[in-house]
Amino acid sequence: MTTTTIEPVTDARAIAGAAHVDGQWCSGGGHQHTHVDPATREIIKTWGLAAPDDVDHAVTSAARAQTEWAALNPGARRDLLLALAEVIDDRAAPLAALVSLEMGMPLKASQAGVQAAVNWFRHYAGYADKIEGAVPSIGQAGAGLDYTRYSPHGVIAAIIPWNGPVMALALKVAPALAAGNAVVLKPSELAPFSSLYFATAVTAAGLPAGLVNVVAGGPDIGARPCGHRHIAMISFTGGEAAGRAVSQAAAARHIPTVLELGGKSASLVFPDVNIEKAAKLAAILGIAQNSGQGCFLPTRLLVHRAVYDAMLDKVVAAAQKFQLGSPFDPHTTMGPVVNAAARDRILAVIDAARSRGDGRLILGGAAASHAELPAGNFIEPTVFADVDPASPLAQEEVFGPVLSVLAFDDESEAVRIANHTRYGLAGYVWTSDLGRAHRIAEALHAGYVSINGMAALPPEAPFSGWKASGHGVEGGRRGLQEYLRVKNVHVQW
Repeated sequence: MTTTTIEPVTDARAIAGAAHVDGQWCSGGGHQHTHVDPATREIIKTWGLAAPDDVDHAVTSAARAQTEWAALNPGARRDLLLALAEVIDDRAAPLAALVSLEMGMPLKASQAGVQAAVNWFRHYAGYADKIEGAVPSIGQAGAGLDYTRYSPHGVIAAIIPWNGPVMALALKVAPALAAGNAVVLKPSELAPFSSLYFATAVTAAGLPAGLVNVVAGGPDIGARPCGHRHIAMISFTGGEAAGRAVSQAAAARHIPTVLELGGKSASLVFPDVNIEKAAKLAAILGIAQNSGQGCFLPTRLLVHRAVYDAMLDKVVAAAQKFQLGSPFDPHTTMGPVVNAAARDRILAVIDAARSRGDGRLILGGAAASHAELPAGNFIEPTVFADVDPASPLAQEEVFGPVLSVLAFDDESEAVRIANHTRYGLAGYVWTSDLGRAHRIAEALHAGYVSINGMAALPPEAPFSGWKASGHGVEGGRRGLQEYLRVKNVHVQW
């Protein structure tokens, strides 16, 4: 087995500060934080996180750089963003290794996330010189002219989570820069290294100093830019409670937000599909992928009663084959959860569900022991069957490798159960009936629906949450427009 290699450890220790502002490292005068490898619990680095003064410096630098950036020829902005994509691609190996080191994602998945981020930057680079307004038809012909133009907001506060940091920053930074904005990026203190390393790629690509500033810290540092007078917009991905606080801070200043919050997504399986394939992907997406630490993952599995027992058996069989281990072991299919606190919280959720009788535990439910990594934050793949749709296990995010399986008798019941949460981020449908697929896609209260396949976040397509899963769009032309404001000009003669 290949355990944590010296290269990513060295890269993490080479990060010279918890903030990268105006093209320079800042020492980080904030709270002391000890970062621990989630697979081994070995200390990677102890450092001071970003301080409030670092945030103020970042916002001021971004405001200055944004003026320069917006004044550039759009073609020049396009070329610089393409150069940034190339630098990220060139540094993909250490960047992916840092993601695996900081939060435990298997290296293959981290590499895929970095390549997806490269695609997002390339895609939005192409928009930089294609932002155009319109000329609406008004009144009597020849009486005047009405036209619209789009302008950047200014400085964007981009606050991202720890559970896929490079992809998360690409979803926000790429369209924000393409639209002509500057960015103050605040990664979680639980996964700071990849974002800070990304800041060096921005500098290496030749973008103006201060255009993208990174300040790593906890909730206090995340709250700081939300109230800053030079922040014109906030784009946030994270938990529901933190998203509510961001909304309140933005509302107090009347600035726009994009919020991508939690989810309790459902996968609906009908009898007319390949049960073997559906079960394998249900286990991967609902349990193994990122160890269940993903807001749009289908952690509720709704199965038609005609195939319920067969589906359940095959899901369990697939989950039993997952290989837990070091993120750097090529055989690992499921890594640790992000830290010991997350492990303990998830185990407490499992114990509470068992004591309440939310469902029937048929697999896992305990901390996993790993012979070569005995101190790692591993949890057994866990499956509950016959889950009560109204129970906390079926209603609340676990954010861990815990799959809830429920039965339904017909299409209407399946949709009713799927929609019976306060969340509305994603839905998954498994059927060979084309009409049913489209009916259910229309009926699901979710901003994203996947039919007969795995989740995908292509930069060309919009992604958004409904209800308590947030609002605003990431991806596609609609995602670019979030980072622009429209001005109407009316001329009479």
